[in-house]
Amino acid sequence: MNVVALRAAPGEHTPVHFIGRLTGPLPDGQLGVEDEQGLAWSCRRAASCLLAPQPGDTVMLSGPDRFRVYLIAVIEQADASASRIDAPGHMTLGGAEGSVSIESAGDVRLRSGGALDMRGERWDVQAETGHCHVDELRVTARTVDATTGRLRVVGKVFETVADRMVQMARNALRMVDEVDQVRAGHLDCKATQTVRIHGRHTTVTGKELVKVDAAQIHMG
Repeated sequence: MNVVALRAAPGEHTPVHFIGRLTGPLPDGQLGVEDEQGLAWSCRRAASCLLAPQPGDTVMLSGPDRFRVYLIAVIEQADASASRIDAPGHMTLGGAEGSVSIESAGDVRLRSGGALDMRGERWDVQAETGHCHVDELRVTARTVDATTGRLRVVGKVFETVADRMVQMARNALRMVDEVDQVRAGHLDCKATQTVRIHGRHTTVTGKELVKVDAAQIHMG
């Protein structure tokens, strides 16, 4: 039985359609509703009612008889400052032809207890500030273009694997506390003005040839 009436109720085959007040959830998973005459009803939420009802909300109940009554809509919220769209199973928000936009005058949060899968031909995200916390992130893209005023990366290990890498900067500074190593097939260093190599111990060796060529050479 889906409906429990504590006082006189409509006949078994009389359609039910009224507005009441949600009193709260019941132990069996149903919802308790009180009608305008004070009768207590128990019902289930209809699948089409995506707005999760809260105690004190004004709701609409409807059904073919008093044994099959469903909460079909939330008419007025007791607290309109917070709303929750809720579905028991998997839920997809989509548009068959047009675009789908999520807009808010305040903050927008995406939170997942499992994996967050973002796929699409084009993503457009606009916000004043953004914060992303992911335990493991994998990004696959054909091209990535980023424009930023300041970029700072802090981590324990930083690895880059590429067929070709180009860096251009007006000024560059690299500080290494311990060992800085370069392994290359050919190494070409060229400066238009001055090149300085200094260390407590400096060694320049060549397996076959070491050549020093200049208009002036000062030793010592």
